[in-house]
Amino acid sequence: MNGFFLPVRFYEGPGCSSKLWDILTDMEPGGGRILMLCWDRGVADRPEFCGAPEGFSVVKRVFNASNPTVEQLYQVYLETRGTPPDTVVAIGGGSVMDVGKSLCCLYGREIDSVQELRRIMVEKDYAAPRVRWIGIPTTAGTGSEATCWATIWDPEMGTKRSVELRENYAFAAIVDSELSKGMPLTLAVSSALDAVAHAVESYWARGTNLVSRALALGAIETVMGGIDGLLEGDDTAHETMARGSMMAGMAFSNTRTTACHSISYPLTMAAAIPHGTAVSMLLAPVMRLNTGTYSGEARLLAALGVSDAWELEERIRDILRRSGQPSSLEAWGVKREDLPEIASRGMTRGRADNNPAELSAASILKILEEIYEDKGFKKAV
Repeated sequence: MNGFFLPVRFYEGPGCSSKLWDILTDMEPGGGRILMLCWDRGVADRPEFCGAPEGFSVVKRVFNASNPTVEQLYQVYLETRGTPPDTVVAIGGGSVMDVGKSLCCLYGREIDSVQELRRIMVEKDYAAPRVRWIGIPTTAGTGSEATCWATIWDPEMGTKRSVELRENYAFAAIVDSELSKGMPLTLAVSSALDAVAHAVESYWARGTNLVSRALALGAIETVMGGIDGLLEGDDTAHETMARGSMMAGMAFSNTRTTACHSISYPLTMAAAIPHGTAVSMLLAPVMRLNTGTYSGEARLLAALGVSDAWELEERIRDILRRSGQPSSLEAWGVKREDLPEIASRGMTRGRADNNPAELSAASILKILEEIYEDKGFKKAV
């Protein structure tokens, strides 16, 4: 049986962030308190995010940490819970949106310590959100504006947490490619490859469906068809990446991700490999593992523009090298003797068990060995 649910209003296109105040007025006709959480002050002070209509009070706060931690989320909660907003507007990459949507699940509760927040996350002890949010991505890749879950890292415990509640989808997502034009090339490419991974994993996930598969193929064709333009400095490529990322987010909002994301989390935590880069390096070996376990592989390969997983591996490595990034674990500084420990931490519930082929620590270790060797690119020291 196929089923698809996504109660988010999407606005996409260059300049569409100017719709923000119209959307907020629809949400809160009498006005209200707005927490505008931004990646940097320059974004917060853009004209389209200033000039609030009468009745709205706006507090702007900068959050510019990547891979937000439990401690950082708790600090933002402490600083804003005294006068909780009616709406959170999260403007930034996935990290900002993850913090923004997490806050919506926490306001209205008395949380007196990081330990209590960690307990809530572990036990999924959330009440219905009292605050709604709007997602405005400034990167093109995470798709966080389309999902109801958030990734919060817990380095003290050596793991990641997921804040998730079906009632916590965004009221609206505003996907304006004008906001992503200033991204450094390495970030733009890593983000784009994260979108590809979202779409590929949505396509073969055990929880896939007809609508998600169609969106996934469209997203893959869009991003992979435009990524060379991104690498070559074509300014119009940012709109292509933004559109592809949005479609990928819509696809995996209903399916979740699979082995690539599951295995990538300890790589990002242990070796500081950017998330999108880590998942992209895992795509080809996981595809080899999954061969024969899902339907429609020929259509997926065609969307990727390759003939098999080996060609996909070379394509991904070439994209990473051209963007100035290492394309192997060795070049990222991962020690071979650490691979068994990383493999043991690669079984993430909800991701590993969503993969069409069975995963084990042994199969994960084999995958890590496949991407360990450096093939012509060394990370600059």
